[in-house]
Amino acid sequence: MTCPYIIGIAGPSCAGKSFLSHRIAPELGATVLHIDAYYRELANFTVEQRARFNFDAPESIETELFFDHVRQLASGRAIDRPVYNFTTHTRDPQTLRIEPGEYLIIEGLFALYWTELLELEGTKVYVDLREKLCLERRKYRDVRERGRTEESVLRQFHETVQPMAQRYVYPTRDNADVVVTGNDDINHEAAQVLEHVRAGIQRQLLTTSS
Repeated sequence: MTCPYIIGIAGPSCAGKSFLSHRIAPELGATVLHIDAYYRELANFTVEQRARFNFDAPESIETELFFDHVRQLASGRAIDRPVYNFTTHTRDPQTLRIEPGEYLIIEGLFALYWTELLELEGTKVYVDLREKLCLERRKYRDVRERGRTEESVLRQFHETVQPMAQRYVYPTRDNADVVVTGNDDINHEAAQVLEHVRAGIQRQLLTTSS
C-alpha cells in the first residue's frame, strides 16, 4: 500500500477544524485523526487538578503515542486510538479502531506546530476564526456537551486557551498552504482545501514518474 496523502488542519479552539475535517473526509474517503484524543491520562489527578490542567499547550498531548500512531497509519497499518472523555478529563477503557486509507486528515490545535508533522503533510490548512466567535462557540459547546459552567469556560479561556493560542497556535498560520475563515460557507471552504489536495496529488504523481 502506498503512503497516504496527509492533510493537516489547525486553528484555535472552536474555530471549526473538526467541522471542516468531517466535511472533507467523505469527499476523499479519508481517515480522520483528532489530536485531542491523545490528551494525557489524568485519572491520578484530583477533580480540581484536572479542571486546572493546561490543555492548550503541546505538552498536554501524549506525543509519543500520537506520533507512533501517525507513523503506523502512514505505513498502512491500523491503530487503536484512545477515546478521551472531556467531561471527566480521563480516557475511556475502550479504544477506537482506525483503519488506514489513501488520505489521512490530522486535525487539532497543533496540526501545523510540530516539525515532524509538517514534513509529512501535503496540504496544510489553518482555520482563522476571530477570537470572539471562538469564545462564543466554546461556551455553547462546553456548557451543553461537557458539563461545564459558563464561569469555568470563561476562566479557562482567559487563563490558558487565549494565551496558549497566542503562543503556540496563531503563529502556525504562517505554515499553512490554505487559510479559511471558519465562518464562511462550508462548501466553499471545503472546495478551497480539496483544490489544493488535488494539485498536491498531481505534483506527487509528476515527481514519482519523473
